Amino acid sequence: MAETFLYLTTIGHKSGNRHTIEIWYVEYDGAYYMVSEGRENAHWVQNILKNPQVQFSVGTPDDKEALVKYHHAIGRIITADHAPDIFRAVSAKMDAKYGWSDGLIIEVK
Repeated sequence: MAETFLYLTTIGHKSGNRHTIEIWYVEYDGAYYMVSEGRENAHWVQNILKNPQVQFSVGTPDDKEALVKYHHAIGRIITADHAPDIFRAVSAKMDAKYGWSDGLIIEVK
């Protein structure tokens, strides 16, 4: 199977339009996590901060719903101060899967 990605759809914080990105992810304890290298400066993070209601799926570029069908979720920031166990676990999983975890962790579930 081809590499899988999370397909995240947010509502634009300025435009109000729907925006979908393809992004690396890990799954942990029933939720999905992404890391924003641009931290709060990334437009998709700004969108979640303004409106945490999102949609997402997990799949491949050829089949965006191969593993998880599109469904509604809530996005939120995960920090070491507020959710240290999740922060550590997700950072370790991102490092193991991609060799990288430096950025702002976002949860969708």
